[in-house]
Amino acid sequence: MICGVDEAGRGPILGPLVVCALMVKSDSELVKLGVKDSKQLTPRRREELEPRIRKLCKVELHEIEPAEIDSMRKRFSLNEIEARAFAAVIEKLSPVVAYVDAADVDEEHFGRMVQAHLRCTPTIHSKHKADETFPVVSAASIVAKVQRDARVREIEQELGEPIGSGYLTDPVTTRFLESYVRRNGDLPPHTRRSWEPAKNIMLMKSLRKLDSFE
Repeated sequence: MICGVDEAGRGPILGPLVVCALMVKSDSELVKLGVKDSKQLTPRRREELEPRIRKLCKVELHEIEPAEIDSMRKRFSLNEIEARAFAAVIEKLSPVVAYVDAADVDEEHFGRMVQAHLRCTPTIHSKHKADETFPVVSAASIVAKVQRDARVREIEQELGEPIGSGYLTDPVTTRFLESYVRRNGDLPPHTRRSWEPAKNIMLMKSLRKLDSFE
């Protein structure tokens, strides 16, 4: 049995980090489905593939909410947080071989970080762009992305206004954050407050407030 592990939501300012591991006897059926790195697929195509992937594979998901990320970052790097999450989902599947998308600049180092948190002893293949190279990792990237997108839409419904993708490269997300802070004097729920852009938004708010008193 082989396992593929990938994440969605490493870098955004809003929403969770979602890690997916999936296990399958052979990736030949995944190849037939036409799985690719989730970033190379349209949202509609990801939505079409996701249930078919789940039908073929055993799937484990692990979500880390923004508040938990903020707390963990007081002790760990983002790479270490991700390695721990990768290990958590691999542990549940206990595969013989696991292919992981390396988050660290040093592929082998990231693999060792994952292995350090495992009680089971699979062979870990840690590679950059594994989601483009190994179909089983491509499939994991699709499931993780669909799950995160669903969570972002839930957050949007909770807040009652468009929040975009949660990435600061998305103008909808940027406008939402700036508008929310102006109206409420604080960052919205589900924000990664430890992110520098989040700190900068609050700093600019404080400076504007000071200016108003001059």
